[in-house]
Amino acid sequence: MLKRETLKLLPQPRRWLVCALLPLALHTLPALAREGVEVGKNSAFSKLVPADEVENSAGQQYSQLLAQARAKHALAPPEHPQLQRLRAIARKIIPHALSWNPRARDWQWEVNLIGSSQINAFCMPGGKIAFYSGILDKLQLSDDEVAMVMGHEVAHALREHARERMGKSAVTHGAARIGGVLAAGIFGIDPRLTDTLARGGANLLTLEFSREDESEADLVGMELAARAGFDPRAGVTLWQKMSAANKGGPPQWLSTHPSGKTRIADIEKNLPKVLPLYRQ
Repeated sequence: MLKRETLKLLPQPRRWLVCALLPLALHTLPALAREGVEVGKNSAFSKLVPADEVENSAGQQYSQLLAQARAKHALAPPEHPQLQRLRAIARKIIPHALSWNPRARDWQWEVNLIGSSQINAFCMPGGKIAFYSGILDKLQLSDDEVAMVMGHEVAHALREHARERMGKSAVTHGAARIGGVLAAGIFGIDPRLTDTLARGGANLLTLEFSREDESEADLVGMELAARAGFDPRAGVTLWQKMSAANKGGPPQWLSTHPSGKTRIADIEKNLPKVLPLYRQ
């Protein structure tokens, strides 16, 4: 970099030329490549539904779920060892979530454990995380594997996949009413349609994601876990366990989720991008 003293020593015309060309030279320097996985920008469909309303609706549904679990004595108390384990892992992952979605900085993150035989976990919009005991007990997950599951679910929230699905639903169900405005694409949606969806019109607990959403969550979740200090290679053993537990399930082309083999292949392909983050 040219120092101020150096510029003073230059003749006036040359000094003017350096001052004029320096910003241009800096502007043309190549941008530093991002470390980690690349998944592109969030879907434009997510912008059809107000984020704060989706997150408020998620918070209400999450509270209802916890109340139902509590009534059935299925909600783990704070001193439960498995719940403490989950919250410890979450404390390592959450700080790395903020770079993926600036809204996450203001989320009221929660982590809870529900007694159920289901092999399942989720993170609703706004950072509302829940694990079912079945996924921990039946699969005997290591901390690294738990981090991969949690990273995957958190990634769904950060990438606003639920909001995206609701936006697409607004387009689908509103097409007849929108008529010619639909030609304007996503920028001409009747706001009354999206407001209805955001204010509890969608059950966020049962919302299904596309194969693309699931693949994206695998990669982003793997990076989150790696940055938090968990071995991303656990994604391979995780999906091997998942595949073994889901024997007899539908083939990939009949399911909204990629097959276990596809997920493992994608994870292995992207391991070179995240292993350095884990080793750091």
